Amino acid sequence: MIAEAGLKHWHKVIEGGSTADGLGAILHDDAVFHSPVVHTPQRGKPIVMAYLMAAGQTLGNDSFTYVRDIVDGNHLMLEFSTEMEGIAVNGIDLITFDDDGLITDFKVMVRPLKAVNKVWEMMGRELEKAKS
Repeated sequence: MIAEAGLKHWHKVIEGGSTADGLGAILHDDAVFHSPVVHTPQRGKPIVMAYLMAAGQTLGNDSFTYVRDIVDGNHLMLEFSTEMEGIAVNGIDLITFDDDGLITDFKVMVRPLKAVNKVWEMMGRELEKAKS
């Protein structure tokens, strides 16, 4: 199963700090990112990398943990929990891999509404920092 290998690679990237090199090695050039707070899909490796690196800086704190994973062929669902500035966040990453094991589609969903608002606020700050 492609997603099983992808899961191992994803965890290595996360454990390595979600660096540009790590993410670049597992993202397809035409990858698409679906944000819980941005209406339109973000297309292409550079923008997907920017979003995932910002997520690593905001969501990936000491309280971040994956609590469940479901693997099916080229698809992976990872449920996570974390705390952001006192707000409990629960979410899922839906990841699709191509036959070469590269991520082609990455969708994040977050709950509850307070968490969505906190993700929007903190991700916005990280993305602005990355632009400068």
